[in-house]
Amino acid sequence: MVGRMGRRVGGARATAANVGGVWHARRMPCDIPDARELIGQLDAVSVTELDRYTKLEVEGRTFGYLWEPTRTVGLKQSIAEQTALVAERPDVFEIQFTAYGFGWVVVHLDGVERDELAELVFEAWRLSAPACLLETRGERLPV
Repeated sequence: MVGRMGRRVGGARATAANVGGVWHARRMPCDIPDARELIGQLDAVSVTELDRYTKLEVEGRTFGYLWEPTRTVGLKQSIAEQTALVAERPDVFEIQFTAYGFGWVVVHLDGVERDELAELVFEAWRLSAPACLLETRGERLPV
């Protein structure tokens, strides 16, 4: 399945590991440092550390939340993207809530690859950023 930004939804990043002389593919899930690094590459982001979670904003507009104890992020998406993500991989994505025409989705970091998380974080940021930031950044994803 391909999302709005042309990204492939689903799958897992894999590397090869030699176990007992046999090569096996293994999944490489994201973690909290991956999420923080990707978020930090976006323009005009404010990160507010609160008691139970971290709030992510661009120019005062919230685009996400980070919950370290559960290794999850909540990200703003279109309602169509929220629906598609949850339908395809309900073990990785959950509906968080819908508000003002947007569908927020909980992402379990251990179920996504870094490049997929980069696209989800960028889309959440893009849906909240002012036009001048969008124009300056273009479609350049964090890496």
